[in-house]
Amino acid sequence: MALVGRADPLLESALTDVLGDADVVVDFSTPDSASGNARLCIEAGVHCVMGTTGADFSDLEGVGEGNLFVAPNFAIGAVLMMKFAAEAARHMPESEIVELHHDRKLDAPSGTARRTAELIEDAGGAVHEPIHSVRLPGLVAHHEVIFGGPGQTLTIRHDSVDRQSFMPGVLLAVRRVGTLERSPTVGLEQLL
Repeated sequence: MALVGRADPLLESALTDVLGDADVVVDFSTPDSASGNARLCIEAGVHCVMGTTGADFSDLEGVGEGNLFVAPNFAIGAVLMMKFAAEAARHMPESEIVELHHDRKLDAPSGTARRTAELIEDAGGAVHEPIHSVRLPGLVAHHEVIFGGPGQTLTIRHDSVDRQSFMPGVLLAVRRVGTLERSPTVGLEQLL
C-alpha cells in the first residue's frame, strides 16, 4: 500500500484525481462532503476510512466494490471509554455525557458523544439530555460520562491532548478496511 497523494480543493486536486492510484482513502473532511466522498471511493473500488462525523452513511450499504469503515473516534482510549461506559450502564443506568472540543469542531454533540450515548442505551442505560458540548480554544477532544446512583457517582473520562492519539486507530483501520465482512462498518471497537 502506498500513499499516493492528497485531494485538496485548495491545492486544486480533486478526490477523483487520486482514486486511480489509491487502495484506501482516509477522509477527515466535512459532514456535507463526507457521504459523497465515501460514495466516490467505494464505487471506484477504493476502500474508505471515514473519520468525519455528522454525516449519514446508511444509504451506502451494498454500494460499490470498496469497503467503508466509519469511526467517530480513532483514539484507542476513547474506544475503551465507550466500552467501559456501556458496561457501567448495566449496573448504574443513569448518566450524563459531557464532551469538550476545540473551537473549530463543526458538530455538537460530537460523533463520539453520540456513539457513547447509543452504546449506553443499547446496554440498558439512560443518557440524560442534552449531551453537554463545550467548544473552546486550547482543547483537542475530551469525553466524560458521569453515572449516578444512590449515594455514589462514577466518572469515566478520556482526554486526547494531542492529535497523535488518533494515529494508531487510523493505521489499524487502514490495515483492516479491506477485510471487512460488512460495509459500512461503524466503530473502531469492531476492529479491536
